[in-house]
Amino acid sequence: MARNSPAGKAATPAKPTKVVKSGERRKAAEKRPVESPGLRYRGGAKETPLSLATGSSAPGAVDSQSIEQAIGAQVRGLRKRQDMTVAELAGQAGLSAGMLSKVENGAISPSLATLQSLSIALNVPLTSFFSDFEQQHDVTYVKAGEGLTIERRGTKSGHQYQLLGHPFPGDLAYEPYLITLTEDADVYPNFRHGGMEFIYVLEGEVGYRHGNQIYHLEPGDSLFFNASSAHGPEELLKLPLKFLSVIVFQREG
Repeated sequence: MARNSPAGKAATPAKPTKVVKSGERRKAAEKRPVESPGLRYRGGAKETPLSLATGSSAPGAVDSQSIEQAIGAQVRGLRKRQDMTVAELAGQAGLSAGMLSKVENGAISPSLATLQSLSIALNVPLTSFFSDFEQQHDVTYVKAGEGLTIERRGTKSGHQYQLLGHPFPGDLAYEPYLITLTEDADVYPNFRHGGMEFIYVLEGEVGYRHGNQIYHLEPGDSLFFNASSAHGPEELLKLPLKFLSVIVFQREG
């Protein structure tokens, strides 16, 4: 006979206990988000990992961007910074416009030959395409005479460039160079590019043009300027000429 509740109604029978098998427990655990150290999750319809900002340039949360997407974003940003269309860059690199679009969209994994052609057309080192994908480091150490020799616009005029630092990921990009001009070099006062540039003379003398002004620079002299105006060595007064050049610009893409 059922026992009545104080209100006079029959008590609701207790629900049977559900037995959960070990296999089901494993599947349920796999569906739960795993919280890594240093990450928290916000509430809401979708749980989102929070990256923790650090005082140094140490990397935060792991980026899910694929290497193809990282390379494509770099190619697009470099192309736009040089005011080149897809068709123009594709033509200079010996690629079809469709192929270049696939590279920029991260739809394909480009071969080393393709990346080399693009680096030559863009006048950048091959490693620049991987800068946003590689693990970030706080320091670049280069022994004397071991900078990476690369080709830039002034190479045809006998200007020798050594890249002295690996670019770090971030909103701003920095390119430090050691530039050397010898007796075989020609003047070239028509450089133009985005960002700011700082030069510091180590050896020799030069009349360096920026816009409509020519500055007589000797060892220890420096110049800091907006690089969108025409600039470069116009008077080679004492050779060999060696100077440091640091270019800073805003990343795009």
